[in-house]
Amino acid sequence: MMTETKPFAGKLALVTGASRGIGAATAEALAAAGAHVILTARNSANLEQVEERIHEAGGTATIAPLDLTDGGAIGKLATAIAERWQKLDVLVLNAAMLGSLTPVQDLDPKEFSKLLSLNVLANQALIAAFDPLLRQAETAEIVALTSSVGAEPRAFWGGYGASKAALETLVGAYADETAHTERMRVHVIDPGATRTRMRSLAFPGEEPESVKPPEVVAGAIIERLLSDAPTGGKLRIQS
Repeated sequence: MMTETKPFAGKLALVTGASRGIGAATAEALAAAGAHVILTARNSANLEQVEERIHEAGGTATIAPLDLTDGGAIGKLATAIAERWQKLDVLVLNAAMLGSLTPVQDLDPKEFSKLLSLNVLANQALIAAFDPLLRQAETAEIVALTSSVGAEPRAFWGGYGASKAALETLVGAYADETAHTERMRVHVIDPGATRTRMRSLAFPGEEPESVKPPEVVAGAIIERLLSDAPTGGKLRIQS
C-alpha cells in the first residue's frame, strides 16, 4: 500500500552497483521510501554494510552478490526474484567501470571489451531478463545512469563515453518500444560531478568536498520517479 511518507511501500527495487557511491545511496533512498531493495555488486562485504544501514534505518533489503559480466548470473537472479516476488517495480542500471582515460588509438582491446561488457552488454542482459517481471508490475520504472561524455565527446574519454552513448541509445529504444503500455517508464540520469570512487579515479587532484555527495543524486532520482516525467526523458543533476 502506497503512503505519502513511504511512496514505494510494497514495491520491489533492484539496484546494480549498490555496494558504494550512487548505487548505495539510491538503494538506501528507495528503502527509506518504503521499497524492498535487492542490492547487487561483486563485493559482498560492502553490500552487507549497505544492507545493515538500510535495516538500521528501518528499511528492508536483500543482498545478491554477483558479477554482471558472468553470462548466467543475471538469468539466475531473475529466476530467483520471479519465484519469490513474481514482479519487479524499479530497476536501477547503475553498475559501470571507468576504464583507462587514454587516446582512442591507445585503448587496450581487452580492457575496452570488459568495459563494454559491463557498461552495455550487462545492461541489455538485465533488461532482457527482467522485462517479463517489469511488465508484471502495476507501474515499472527503469533508471539508467549515464555521463555527459556519452553525448559530448571529450579527449581521452572515448572508451567510457562510447559505452554511455551506446547505453543511452539502448534504453532510449526500450523506452520507445514500451511506451504503448503506459505502465513502464525509462529515465536516463546524468548525475554530473559527484563524490564517488570513479570520480576520484578520473580526477585524482580534485578536492572531494568540492562536488556533491551521492545522496544528492539519490534524492533527485527518487524525485524523478515520483514525478510525471515522460518515458525516455533525460535528467542532468546540477547540484
